[in-house]
Amino acid sequence: MTEPACTEAAGRNRFSTEFRLRKTDEYSSVFAFRRAFRGRYFTLHYRPADGSSARLGLIVAKKLARRAVQRNLLKRLAREAFRLRRASLPNIDLIVRLTATPRHASRRELRDDIEQLLGRLGR
Repeated sequence: MTEPACTEAAGRNRFSTEFRLRKTDEYSSVFAFRRAFRGRYFTLHYRPADGSSARLGLIVAKKLARRAVQRNLLKRLAREAFRLRRASLPNIDLIVRLTATPRHASRRELRDDIEQLLGRLGR
């Protein structure tokens, strides 16, 4: 059985490894640049990138989101918001970090917080 072919448009919107921050040094360089936007639940740290596209790193601490299900949801929301906006973002390295406990926050509130922070980068 053959795998279904991936369309070119779908391939461009994937969150592949070239769009991720992976190494400790990459995270450290973003934090060392000391630029950030704060939202209600998240902080967006950023720095100009050397590569050809924006890259994303995520930090969701167990201290703020106890359950793995909740941490994974937060990361999925951030990845999806980044994936949809990646083409319009400048060449920067980003770290989305959870900074407040999202106890009674809805998915819409969390997604809106991330999207508002990403929107501030386009200016």
